[in-house]
Amino acid sequence: MIPIVNDPWFYAVAVPAVLLTGLAKSGFASGFGALATPMIALTMPVPQAAAIMLPLLMVMDAAGLQQLWRERDPALVKLLLPFGLLGVVIGALLFGVLSTQAVAGLVGALTLAFLAQRLLFAPRRGAPPASPWVGRACATVSGFTSFVAHAGGPPISAYTLPLKLEPRVLSGTMAVFFAAVNLAKWIPYAALGLIDLRNMATALVLLPLAPLGVWAGVWLVRRVDSTWFYRLAYTGMGLTGVKLLWDGLK
Repeated sequence: MIPIVNDPWFYAVAVPAVLLTGLAKSGFASGFGALATPMIALTMPVPQAAAIMLPLLMVMDAAGLQQLWRERDPALVKLLLPFGLLGVVIGALLFGVLSTQAVAGLVGALTLAFLAQRLLFAPRRGAPPASPWVGRACATVSGFTSFVAHAGGPPISAYTLPLKLEPRVLSGTMAVFFAAVNLAKWIPYAALGLIDLRNMATALVLLPLAPLGVWAGVWLVRRVDSTWFYRLAYTGMGLTGVKLLWDGLK
């Protein structure tokens, strides 16, 4: 018999976490995506939660790319992706050196600091966008936090949300970015012993849920007004920042 996680509390949090991540993968409610691994980690160690989520993320990435590939901004992908992959390499090298709680707290604090800056010191209309080097730095941090806890959304959003792209363009660009970042995690995760039969079998049980949230989110992205789209994105970032900071402080 193939071993799987059989704790009912695991599935009580994993099912909504997977659906929420699918919505985030589509770009709709994007700030909420980083909550999935902390939610599942309520019932198991963070590295195991991250390992179970990885194949599910790949299925979501495939669904998102199929829907949003043509919407991407090629120039923005070219700017951000190499540094996102650099962050994955850094995450692999430092995995185990920094605790997942410390990483969660750092990501949460940075996320809330970004939101505070946006609310208290919003840029003037017509102000130039942030330097590309800010984008490269955010992409590097995103790759690192994505490797450690699948929490790459808030750091990269700190750069991409203020660009005020069309929702579909932002969603398509992030779909390409995270598909490549998640694909790059497989070999390091396997080398660290996280890709085992129990984790993969458990992911297989949850697999049918993976594309549902993506499809629902893509449908919403193409129909929700951009003002509400960004309000939801910032709300998701705020809740995620509070949750991650709380995890770090614990």
